[in-house]
Amino acid sequence: YGFPLELTVEMAKERGYSVDEAGFDAAFKEHQEKSHAAVAAGEFKGGLADTGAATTRLHTATHLLNAALKVVLSPDVNQKGSNITPERLRFDFNFPRPMTAEEIRAVEDLVNEKIAENIPVVFEEMPYERARAEGIVGVFDNKYGDVVKTYSIGGFSREMCGGPHAARTGELGHFRIVKEQSSSSGVRRIKAVLE
Repeated sequence: YGFPLELTVEMAKERGYSVDEAGFDAAFKEHQEKSHAAVAAGEFKGGLADTGAATTRLHTATHLLNAALKVVLSPDVNQKGSNITPERLRFDFNFPRPMTAEEIRAVEDLVNEKIAENIPVVFEEMPYERARAEGIVGVFDNKYGDVVKTYSIGGFSREMCGGPHAARTGELGHFRIVKEQSSSSGVRRIKAVLE
């Protein structure tokens, strides 16, 4: 179900069970290698035109950015558009005014905090109605099928998404917002990079 390993170990211990952490690490490493191999071989078919490693990392950073904006600015912030290249991400969101320097710094700090935590990115398919009921974020102008792909980054970010994603946030590098500007009336645009 995507619980963090530490929580699973603690819950198992409370019930008199143990967790094979070495076995988990081996299985997780195998999962990472298969995921990276599929992306490298071009087998993955997600929502991005480019599924290279740099774009994949920036796509995962976009999920962290979306969640951080909801924390720092307002839970009512919603994605209005996104464009990701191997060099940068562009993220459009509803907000009525320019962000302050302090807000920009707070968003960067929160994203970088989640990167430093090296959180696993967990994939799960589920019925669309269940995803909505669980509050999983989606771009609801999009049409979704009966079953949706979801990606969770700890308890911080849960989104419906076609991927691809890094296996853990620690793979991303340092996140920096390079520009915040108006996109259209009531919509702001952030451009950001990973260094």
